Amino acid sequence: MFIIVGLGNPDSKYAGTRHNIGFSAITALCDSHGISMDTRKHKAVCGKGIIQGQKVLLAMPQTYMNLSGESVRELVDFYKIDVETELIIIYDDVALNPGKLRLRAQGSAGGHNGIKNIIAHLGTQKFARIRIGVGEKPAGWDLADYVLGRFPEDERPIIREALERTVKACETIMTEDIQSAMNQFNGG
Repeated sequence: MFIIVGLGNPDSKYAGTRHNIGFSAITALCDSHGISMDTRKHKAVCGKGIIQGQKVLLAMPQTYMNLSGESVRELVDFYKIDVETELIIIYDDVALNPGKLRLRAQGSAGGHNGIKNIIAHLGTQKFARIRIGVGEKPAGWDLADYVLGRFPEDERPIIREALERTVKACETIMTEDIQSAMNQFNGG
């Protein structure tokens, strides 16, 4: 069984913001595979389904970004998954151009507080992650204001396409492995 977690903030005022691109990716997975997010447990909104013949649990933690690890730890413990091979975390990255994907099998938090909290709760940096570029904050802007802002109209098609590629990247991780997905989706 795979658990795919998209990071974001639960309040509706954050819907569609750069920081909530992980939630948007979960929505894209739901739409692509007919999965309903109809359960609230483990401090998350969850949906169960099948992707590429594999059982999957999709989750959007409701703890707010900086406490995402609380929910992820509960999910991992309850479902007894191997975090190195059966967990995928999807989140925003201001160091990548809008729409660019970067997949990794492990690594540091890179300054992302949600990932920092997940690493602290899991006690490991070894889990698959998909970072979706949201672009660098403009000079003089506060980082929080930038990531909690919405994408401008001209970037929305790029982001939609990135979410479609994120769905394909998740499918590849599930049917092949993270290395294959990295080889296919980390270019260009």
